[in-house]
Amino acid sequence: MLWIRGNAELLSGHGIAVVGTRQPSPYGSGMAELLSRDLASRNLIIMSGMARGIDAFAHRGAIASNKPTVAIWGTGIDVIYPKENKALAEQILATGGCIATEQPLGTYPAPPNFPKRNRILSALSIGVLVIEAAEYSGSRVTARCALEQNRDVYAVPGNVTNKNSWGPNTLIKQGAKLVATWEDVWEDLPTQVRVELEATLPGYAPEPAGTAATLFEDHGLPPTESRVISVLHHDESLQLDEIMEKLEGEFSSSEVFTALFELELAGKVKALPGKHYVRAF
Repeated sequence: MLWIRGNAELLSGHGIAVVGTRQPSPYGSGMAELLSRDLASRNLIIMSGMARGIDAFAHRGAIASNKPTVAIWGTGIDVIYPKENKALAEQILATGGCIATEQPLGTYPAPPNFPKRNRILSALSIGVLVIEAAEYSGSRVTARCALEQNRDVYAVPGNVTNKNSWGPNTLIKQGAKLVATWEDVWEDLPTQVRVELEATLPGYAPEPAGTAATLFEDHGLPPTESRVISVLHHDESLQLDEIMEKLEGEFSSSEVFTALFELELAGKVKALPGKHYVRAF
């Protein structure tokens, strides 16, 4: 039996489960939000566990596209966990989403309940997308459940020196679909599912070959901003002094700082604590 808040009809819709580590890198959190936003905007329902980390960013991506998202909890429907995601739970419901759990009212967080809920998450979806997961993690459990339930498994490749890349990189070696953009998931969907989803998109028309956007396009930027963003990475932050050092002799410190400020305002760069910067997605 499932306890449900919100739109229960979403549980029978076409959805993809997005899972991953609770301690993602800027690259992992950015990819989770970007892919979820793009897939949700095409009416694929984003499903996750509302845990901190990748789960939360996946839900936020769907909400950013103003689409409903489904959260499967490992606690009672009246017990929000983690408490820091209370506002996120409210947003999920406010945007027409759904929260579901098999745990009775009043059930508080217990470690065994979270791996158990993963089988529900994978069963409700048509596929599972793994973004950053260590060797022994709940995401690996979800991927295994997906295989047992004859669901597709997708994975975003990661830096081989990052322990959280072990999960997705291993899954790719074992046959999971490598995902870099939303098109990689979309093109691999069952034909009937893709046709049904496309029919719900107003004015949908496939993009001509070779015109799809990439993660790394920075057209139309002023020369200074274009050069500054070229030294930044999606998966690794740089401290302000390191950026200045890389651009020494090309631009003054005030020009670099101004460019970073403009890039941050444009949403192309994220500022992290300690004057660290990463490229946004």
